[in-house]
Amino acid sequence: MLKEDLYRYEGEHSRSFATKLRYFFFTPGFTFTFFFRRASACRTIFGKILYYPFYHITKFITGIQIPIGTKIGKGLKIGHFGTIVINPEAVIGENFNIAQGCLVGNAQGRRRGVPTIGDNVVMGANSVVVGKVKIGNDVLIAPLAFVNIDVPDNCIVIGNPAKVIQKDSSPTSKYIVFAAPGTALDKERRQEGA
Repeated sequence: MLKEDLYRYEGEHSRSFATKLRYFFFTPGFTFTFFFRRASACRTIFGKILYYPFYHITKFITGIQIPIGTKIGKGLKIGHFGTIVINPEAVIGENFNIAQGCLVGNAQGRRRGVPTIGDNVVMGANSVVVGKVKIGNDVLIAPLAFVNIDVPDNCIVIGNPAKVIQKDSSPTSKYIVFAAPGTALDKERRQEGA
């Protein structure tokens, strides 16, 4: 999945060794993603000894709290690092963009539980999604939005309380410039280009 995650930043340019090094060393969001994916994939004690410490170090340096094993599809893009928290029971689809200050978390009461987030979702800075809610595909969650309701496909969510604006087409297409190879969005774009 790391190749697909890196592809989200630069497209075909991400294939070069220099680009891989640059993102690994100088893009904290991708550095965290690298160790998160490696630690989540570890099945041996040697792998855990190797990757778990680096995962924890990058977690504290970047302020990103995505627990090992959290289900996030290929194409994760952390645009800006800092105080990102995702509950380990959340389920997130492919081509997911998340910015600084975001929370995907647990809630109590009527919406007790954690979110399920579809494909091609963009979370703007300081947005919050909490509770047992379903966020559809191609949803743009605006900065500072507080979402504790279900959101259908092709929507923009703004404000607190959340207001859902239905769109005829994907509001996230401008934000997901490079779709991870092999995802439904990537295949759709290749067919349109053919």
